[in-house]
Formats: sequence, C-alpha cells, structure tokens
Amino acid sequence: MIRSLVLALVATAAVPAIALAQTPASASANDPYYKAGEAALARQIAVVPNTGKAKNVILFLGDGMGISTVTAGRIYDGQLKGVDGESNSLAFEKLSYSALSKTYSHDTQVTDSAAGITAIMSGVKTRNKIIGLTGAALGEKCETEKGNSVASVAELAKANGRAAGVVTTTRVTHATPAGAYAHTAYRDWEGDGDMPVEALQAGCKDIARQLIEAPDALRLDVVMGGGRSRFLPDGKDVGKRADGRDLTAEWLKAEGAGSSYVTTVDQLKAIPADTKHVLGLFAGEHLPYEVERPVLGQGVPTLSEMALSAIDVLSKNPNGYFLLVEGGKIDMGSHLGNAKRTLTETVEFSKAIEAVLGKVDLKDTLVVVTADHSHGLVISGYAARNAPILGLAGNEGEPILAGDGKAYTTLMFATGPGGPEGNDTRKDPAKEDTDDIDYHQQATVNLGSAAHAGEDVGVFADGPQAFLLRGVVEESYIFQVMRHAFGFDAKADAPAAQETKKR
Repeated sequence: MIRSLVLALVATAAVPAIALAQTPASASANDPYYKAGEAALARQIAVVPNTGKAKNVILFLGDGMGISTVTAGRIYDGQLKGVDGESNSLAFEKLSYSALSKTYSHDTQVTDSAAGITAIMSGVKTRNKIIGLTGAALGEKCETEKGNSVASVAELAKANGRAAGVVTTTRVTHATPAGAYAHTAYRDWEGDGDMPVEALQAGCKDIARQLIEAPDALRLDVVMGGGRSRFLPDGKDVGKRADGRDLTAEWLKAEGAGSSYVTTVDQLKAIPADTKHVLGLFAGEHLPYEVERPVLGQGVPTLSEMALSAIDVLSKNPNGYFLLVEGGKIDMGSHLGNAKRTLTETVEFSKAIEAVLGKVDLKDTLVVVTADHSHGLVISGYAARNAPILGLAGNEGEPILAGDGKAYTTLMFATGPGGPEGNDTRKDPAKEDTDDIDYHQQATVNLGSAAHAGEDVGVFADGPQAFLLRGVVEESYIFQVMRHAFGFDAKADAPAAQETKKR
C-alpha cells in the first residue's frame, strides 16, 4: 500500500513537468494582432465605470446605421485617410461601452424612424408612423392622440431646468428630430399643407406648429437643420404653409431677447455671444448630402458645425442640457441603394462625434451613439484586404464571377432601386463606375426605396452611467439609462401632458 502511494505521488508530481514539456513554442508574442489584443485588454482593464450623475446628455442618432453600415463606414473612412480600413475605427467605436439594441416596434418586426425614436426618447415602443404617443394610438387617426402622449427625455430635461436642443441633416420636422418634441398620429404631418382637412378640423396640429407652440417651459432652446418650407407661408421664400402663418416670426416673438433665427452658416457663426435660443433652418427641405456640398451645400453648415454651435448655446444653462444630433441622411442614402452616399454620411457623422468629444468632458457628460434601425446593406464576397469597399468582390485582385458570368460588388442591398426589373438581365458592375456618387448598388428585390432591416443595431457610450449600456437591450431601455443618468425620477419628474395653445 505504501509502495502504491509513493508511486501515485511521483506520478502526480511529474504531470506539470510533462505538460510544460509538451507545450509548443509560440510565435504569438511577436504577432502584431496578438500585441494589439494585449493593448486592447489593457485599455479595457483600465476603464473605471463612472457612477456619477450627468449634467449633460448627448444622443447621437445615425439614422439607419446598422452594423454593416458601421463596418463599411469604418473601412471607407480608413481608405479615405490612406490607412488600413479594415482595422480602422470610427470615433464612436472607441467609446468605452457598447451594446446591441432590439429595434422592433409595437406592431412590426422592422421599425420605422418614428417608432424607433419614440422608443429611444420616451422609453415606450409605439406603432410605426407614430411619434411621441403610446401604442394605443393609431396611425393617421387624429382622435387617438388624446391621452396617449409620452414625455421625451428632451421634455424631461426642460421640465427639470435644463436646456435642450436638436440638430439634424434632415428637415427639423422629420421623424427623428420630431421625436424630441412632437406628439402626432402621423409622422408625415410635418406642416399643415401635409395634413388632411379632417385632421385639421379635428384639432390635430402639424409638427412645425408643435415645435413653435410648445409651452414656454418645454420648448426647445436650439433647433438646427432643414425644413424651412414647413415654417413659412406659401408664396414667401420656399414656404408651403397653407394657413398663411410665418412660424419663424412667431418663434422670435415667443423667445424674445437672446434669440436668433438664422438660415446660413455665416449667420450661424455671427450669432451674438449672449444668444440662448437658436432656430436654424438652412434649407427648404433636407440639407444636401455631403457629396453634393461643392454644388448644393454653399452656405449650409456641416453637422459638426451645427453640433458645436448648439453646445456653445446650450451650455450657457448652468444646470446642463440635452442634445440630440442626427445623421439623418445615412438612412436616405441607403433608401436610394446608394452606398457612396450612405458611407460618406456615416463618415461625416463620425466626424461630428469626434468634434463634440473634443469639446465636452465625459466626467459630467453622457454620450450615447446608436441607430433607430438598420438597413439591408450587405458586405459579401472575398475582396482582398485594402480593396476599395465600393469596388468589386474579388480574389487576389481578380473579380469573382457569379453564376451568370458577371462580377458583383462587395456592397449590395437586399432591396432597392438596384433590383432587377421585369425580365431585364443583371448588369455587369465590372463595366460600370461603382465609385460614382449616383451609382446604385445591385439589390435582390426591386423597390423604389430600399426597405429598412430588422436586426439589432449597435449602441456605443461613455460618461456617467454609460456602463449600464451593455449586453443586448431593448431600444426603449436607452431612454431609461439617459433618464437615470440625469437623475430624473421615473414618474415625479415627468411633465404632465399639456395641450399646446395657439399663440
């Protein structure tokens, strides 16, 4: 028995030596990917969660910016800079925390921007086409607006003594920016000229009116983007209002001293130092795409310029502020099936985030970057490393041919204008300029406007309470984190539903 015990001990003692002897020599230590992983781990270990309260909250919303758009955007950004696109990072990808957001709406698997922004801004999922109302409201049913309003985080900020603002590259009455202040049964009721007579007679208000006629205590301090047509009477400038009202003049009268209405970038840069309220309407409709700036963008501020100016104005409030910054034309590029516009807008969105991160202090400012929904943009094929992301899928420099003997692009859409029409055969993208600003990537199904996609989207965050954004979360949960970061009580701090009065 003693002999057996001794043999067992010897055998046990020999195990580590044998195991070490069998471990192969590793080349990992000198591998650049291994070293990059070590550095990334060290950075993550050094991150200390900020459990304090936020003085300011900035929400960046990349409309339609799904995971594939982020990936393609980072590659495109890197290639524009002349660096390795695949390992490049957009500004918001460097934030300390990230999560995935489930974007389905109250009634659909795939949300639209109206329901998406309502979830993010109010914590309530609603039906597609509806803004700022619960799922009990019905689309285009004016009578269902009553009693179903939900407070947005912008309205909560105002009700609690902070400033609030919205900056967008779309019309300021478009779905996403309207999510900060509007409560409507139909997202397209942007101006009175967009509404049916029955809705007007029933007392429903267009979105532009809601912005201007909001109670003094809740009205936004800064609004910048396009959409001047919804604020001016028909026959004046680009106006489309049928009621003859000039809402810009009414806004100036309501805000009084310390307010500025501007329509060009030069006017924006020249606003007085004591300005506390800004209405900037820089186009009749949406702002031009960045690729169109040399021709159509003269006098129009960039998203970065608007965001930085908004912070300058909002930060005059000693209590802090809430700011929504939307890269709205990311989505519109994808609706066109035009990846160049999509990616260019994504890069500009990242630039705006980088500019703002250089201006604010993450010790007291929560920054959240997300999307309201995805799009059907797909990255496929086996293009060589560093191959143009807008180019052809290939193998060692040679295009990969599909079953019809033609090449295909690395980026394609599930649906959109690039889909097959009738019995037309597929065009050969090898014979086209896929880098042209008006090139439509091919799609599986032809639609005049590409459909949204329903997969989860990314959430990126840093600052006070940002550590709460991790894992897989509901889109409506993002609101709860922003509310909690501000220190607002879930019920006590919510402004009561108020009927806006006509001035």
